[in-house]
Amino acid sequence: MTSWREEVELLDSEHRHMLAGGTLSNFFLRGSLTGGHPVFVGGFYGTMIGVAMMLPFAYNGVINGSHEVSHVARDWGFQTLIVISMTSFLGGFSSIISSMVKRPPTRLENKRKFIFPLPFLGLVAISVSMIFEDSAPFLQWLGWGLLILPGPLWIHLSYAPRWRILDRIDRGMEPFEGMGVTIYGTLDENSEESDSELEEVVEVVNR
Repeated sequence: MTSWREEVELLDSEHRHMLAGGTLSNFFLRGSLTGGHPVFVGGFYGTMIGVAMMLPFAYNGVINGSHEVSHVARDWGFQTLIVISMTSFLGGFSSIISSMVKRPPTRLENKRKFIFPLPFLGLVAISVSMIFEDSAPFLQWLGWGLLILPGPLWIHLSYAPRWRILDRIDRGMEPFEGMGVTIYGTLDENSEESDSELEEVVEVVNR
């Protein structure tokens, strides 16, 4: 049976570029598509958040709170499980929505410079709110939002639609069945062509 990678190579250049994804997508798609399901990708992102929050939790619990390490580890583990469950659920939700809406993936390379720093800003905001107890209450909530949202947002806009199409290719199904638009940019190009044709007609009429 032909692999989905070989089938993708048979597509036109625009669709190959759309399904190729970036470095992050290829990291999760280097193995089986089952292992790269949006649920597992969301869970992986939640795990990375938990690892990043280990030091702030340790500082806040051991140094600021004077708690035992076991108590801090329990709180950190519980919080990490909540985050993993949340990001996994959002990944699965994005997969379901992608199957229902059937929209093409959005390439985010031009927006990456804006999205990439957000988790780090969120980590800084949470760390500041933990270190300085008199900081504004909303700072920690803002930090959690900046820390959690970029991953599920990337999965929803880019990864889940791409994974759905690749999964259909892998199962031998028509990948673009039921899609009104198979790649973003097609409508814009058509509208530009229509505008240019309209301008030509206007010029002819004016003559």
